[in-house]
Amino acid sequence: MSQPHITAALKNQIAAGKTAHAYLFTGSRGTGKTTCARIFAKAINCLHPKDGEPCLECEVCRAAENGTLPDVIEIDGASNSRVDDVRELREGVAYTPEMCSYKVYIIDEAHMISPAAFNALLKTMEEPPPHVKFILATTEVHKVPETIVSRCQHFDFNRIRSEDIVDRLMYIADNESFTLEKDAAAMIARLSDGGMRDALSLLDRCSAYADNITMQTVSEAAGISGRDYLYSLIEKISARDTGGAIAMIDELHGKSKDLKVLCGELLEQLRNLMLIKSADNARELVICLPEEYDRLTQIARGLTLDRIFECITFLQSTNERFARATDKRIEMEMCMVRLCCGSGQRSETKQASGAQADGEEIAELKRQLAALANAVNSGAVIPQQTAPAEKPKPQKTQKPKKKFDPNAFTPLAEWQEILEEVERRAPALFAFLKNSAAAIEGDSFCVVVSSEFYMKKFKASNDAALLKDIVGNYYGKNFEFRLYTASTTDIQDKENPINALVKRAEELNVEVRIKK
Repeated sequence: MSQPHITAALKNQIAAGKTAHAYLFTGSRGTGKTTCARIFAKAINCLHPKDGEPCLECEVCRAAENGTLPDVIEIDGASNSRVDDVRELREGVAYTPEMCSYKVYIIDEAHMISPAAFNALLKTMEEPPPHVKFILATTEVHKVPETIVSRCQHFDFNRIRSEDIVDRLMYIADNESFTLEKDAAAMIARLSDGGMRDALSLLDRCSAYADNITMQTVSEAAGISGRDYLYSLIEKISARDTGGAIAMIDELHGKSKDLKVLCGELLEQLRNLMLIKSADNARELVICLPEEYDRLTQIARGLTLDRIFECITFLQSTNERFARATDKRIEMEMCMVRLCCGSGQRSETKQASGAQADGEEIAELKRQLAALANAVNSGAVIPQQTAPAEKPKPQKTQKPKKKFDPNAFTPLAEWQEILEEVERRAPALFAFLKNSAAAIEGDSFCVVVSSEFYMKKFKASNDAALLKDIVGNYYGKNFEFRLYTASTTDIQDKENPINALVKRAEELNVEVRIKK
């Protein structure tokens, strides 16, 4: 089911008697890897196979169904990952099967086996006795050594189609003591994300709620009901209501809501908004109740795709920082402030002003065309317009470069945001800049650092070009960079112009170290 490329190949091998000595089954959870391995082990040992499939009637098939077939050995890779466990397996390989033609070793979660144990198994897997078959099943094939992968026939299992999951759930409901609506089965299939095991587990939970399983039953059993707080929070982000968003975070934190989980839930709903804005078949892809879809559609009308992308980026960055954050609440509050007051507001304002300018230009053009049409209809002679002579562009006078005076400028609040990009692209450069402050003076970008040593390193390396590129991309403008160090000033001198910059940096929680 949903794996025809695998079942057809394996059936043809069994029918032709040309099976391999080792197989590797990979794919996401619940896609039938272990089940397929058991069926394959049963089929190659069946006494009366039919076109590569087991007969289900012979002694071997019945023993396999009951789990009493001694020649099919299932091994959990997580609990048998040591070299000693592999040594026991190699000793057992030497013995011939008791009932079957082949002794089949099914190793589940094979990626959990240690590298040393894999090395011990390598020679046996490459040249096993003719009566032995190996089947390795894993969800993380990248953790399996290439030397093992290259010695196996590799089959990649796809996620199970929603239609197949729905058919199977309806079949189970018909044979059990409960009823299942088709829409409810479809929702279970979407929630299971292509995993049959997850779908069956959710169906069990639903059957414990009620004998007649509806979409409401599924939403209650899956925990997707009562999510108004998510939509309310997204509405506040859309309206740029910083105070309201922070208040909701405080309320949810007081109710012991895991903020990392909340961040993941927000990402899921923003994905839904992205699909609603961009996909024609969004209704089939979004996992929610019908009334929730209407609310999401309403929210999506007030957001642009760029704004949604910006929110997703901020949330993903916050989710990554949770692992090393000392206070998750502060991280989440910072994220809310950025979502409500981020750079998107500037871009949207710019877009709005641009649209307004375009609208005025179009209105003026329409007015001129209307006047021209009236003149033609009235028979008036229309004077031929000559192109106006281009006025000579005034020569720009080069402004003399001023000496940097921190008293005349306010330190940049977005400097910390720029430093986050620096940390991502150049951690070593960030280590020098994390205690710095910055200001813009005309076409010059001024950075105040706390170490004279950095001044020398900055000029002698490629750091200047990298920083110039990051700042230029952020502002969409090329700056001339100037660096200053606070170590040459006296922090106690209140008249010193550097004090204004340092004071403002402290207000923004930017640490500035001053050497006397």
